[in-house]
Amino acid sequence: MPSIQQLPPHVADLIAAGEVVERPASVVKELVENALDAHSSAVVVELRRGGMGLIRVTDNGCGIAPAELPTAFLRHATSKLRGPEDLGKIGTLGFRGEALAAISAVSRVEIQTRRREDPTGAALRLEGGVPGAVEEAGAPEGTTILVRDLFYNTPARLKFMKKDSAETAAAGGLMQHLALSHPDVSFKFIKDGTEALHTPGDGRLDSAIYAALGREFARSLLPVKGGGGGAAVSGFITRPLQGRGSRGMQVFFVNGRFIKSQLLTAALEEGYRNQIMKGRFPGCVLAVTLPVTAVDVNVHPAKTQIKFAQEQAVFNAVYHTVLDALAAQGGPVPAAPADPEKTVNPRGDFFQSMDAKAYREQGAKPAAPAPRPAAPLPAWDTERTGPRLSDSAPPLPKTPSPRPALGRSGAFPPLRQDAPSSVLGLKAERAPAPPAPPAEPKALAEPALPREPVSPEPRPFVPAIPQAELPGQETLEPPGEAPWRIAGELLRTYIVCESEAGEVWLVDKHAAHERVNFDRLKAALEPPMRQALLTPAAVELGREDGALLLEHLPLLEELGFSCEDFGGGAVLVREIPADLDAEDVTATLEEIAGKLRSGRSPAERRESLLHTMACKAAIKGGWKSGPEELRALVDKVQSGEVRYCPHGRPVAVKLTKYELEKMFGRA
Repeated sequence: MPSIQQLPPHVADLIAAGEVVERPASVVKELVENALDAHSSAVVVELRRGGMGLIRVTDNGCGIAPAELPTAFLRHATSKLRGPEDLGKIGTLGFRGEALAAISAVSRVEIQTRRREDPTGAALRLEGGVPGAVEEAGAPEGTTILVRDLFYNTPARLKFMKKDSAETAAAGGLMQHLALSHPDVSFKFIKDGTEALHTPGDGRLDSAIYAALGREFARSLLPVKGGGGGAAVSGFITRPLQGRGSRGMQVFFVNGRFIKSQLLTAALEEGYRNQIMKGRFPGCVLAVTLPVTAVDVNVHPAKTQIKFAQEQAVFNAVYHTVLDALAAQGGPVPAAPADPEKTVNPRGDFFQSMDAKAYREQGAKPAAPAPRPAAPLPAWDTERTGPRLSDSAPPLPKTPSPRPALGRSGAFPPLRQDAPSSVLGLKAERAPAPPAPPAEPKALAEPALPREPVSPEPRPFVPAIPQAELPGQETLEPPGEAPWRIAGELLRTYIVCESEAGEVWLVDKHAAHERVNFDRLKAALEPPMRQALLTPAAVELGREDGALLLEHLPLLEELGFSCEDFGGGAVLVREIPADLDAEDVTATLEEIAGKLRSGRSPAERRESLLHTMACKAAIKGGWKSGPEELRALVDKVQSGEVRYCPHGRPVAVKLTKYELEKMFGRA
């Protein structure tokens, strides 16, 4: 067995840095949290080459004393804890005292700082965790830290870094969360010389949401405020109809700290139960405020997971706050039924208000005779236009309006008016013609003469010319009758068909069509047909998801999408697959981004994306389908070609004659 020995300090620092510094976004998180703990009101973050070239964080906080600069980069050196009792009431974002030491161990660091009471500032340089001499320097109030050449001395970690665009997107998503957690601080994020984020810092959460998450998401939010059990909940949630395709837009903060909590996610979605479409997820920006003694933040190196002392109280606070907000915007409370005795009804036979008993009693009574209509007014006055038509004169005959007959060619030739209905194949009763507009008054009315039926002109007889068979021509026999028949459709979702063996099959048309689409996409050698959008769609997915899609543009091209960067985490979509509806573009891209985040092999990810495409392009349950569509799906199922959907669920279930008879007590 090898002998036990203590690791050198430099190796121990590299191991500790691996727990704290995972990627450039981790460096940004630690430095910005230190700036917030220094009571800064403005923070500027600048990245070059995804943070691998340069990370600069500038704040206007309290600064660091020149004599304490070397101490700040030692392990477990912090100004936020004094004793073990402080671990139970942590109110700052950072407290471990490992951030600066871990960052300096794997990079080249420069720091400039000045306190408000000092006339000049101080500067320090470190390389691989080894500090230089503290120098006097002119610096503005606050602190500026530059991190260069990240992981230059740890090639094992360097080879796992992603593309610059992906690392920049990760840092941008982190800046969004930090800006939302502190709306009273103005944040500015600059990537490769371009400003990507700038929040006003006016203390309003809705302003920070508008700047960080975009206009469309901000317009879909409802304000919430409530709490209970010592927990206060405030923020915004999305309306039920604006559900998202993933949980990527669920942002939670506890005491100003961005966290990932299954408890808060479950409480949020429980409040939306029976109010949001299945497969859709609500978005939110919720801030939970608790006593510092009721939260344990020392359970994760990145401090993104915490523990609650009273989990049920926190769950109830979030759940009831969300539920009350959704109930308040659900619409006006239905008014109480009006009292029939107090209802003003100038016409007793029109819009009456009565209960069921009164209605039945009225139906049992004999109907009152209809009032005799008054004599019609004269057509004109004799003093003005001459003699008046007699009231008893017969009305002028109305010319029957021809009834259009629909067919493959659009209309049929005119039919004889005296032809019997049995010959025409139509019902004898016809809908009454709409009343003709009043005619202009004439001096005299001509008596109407009966019209004689006009027979159509005889058509010339055209003899049928026998067609000679061409050499090599084959006569195709019509397909035989299928050994099953479609008996109908249930709930516009399940096809009911009966086989010759006396079996009843229920086919899920969505699952069957989904499998057909999946097999077709998987077997295709060429990209699917596309349809160009008349107006390109700007899909806002967030900075991380947007960068993830832009990183996999060739894969999106294989799926039939034509996308490009639209800035601010948005993706501009110009073309989509021909089978996809334009209204499903956002939900489809959200699901694709979620599938791309999984750490699967390229082949597995492509197959998972084909699942998504097949599902979105398939017939949905509740859609009205034609008989040809139903027959085509049942053909696939009955032939054994389609048995399971891409998710593994069966597409059809069978009921035998014995099982049916047993249900009805016949067997």
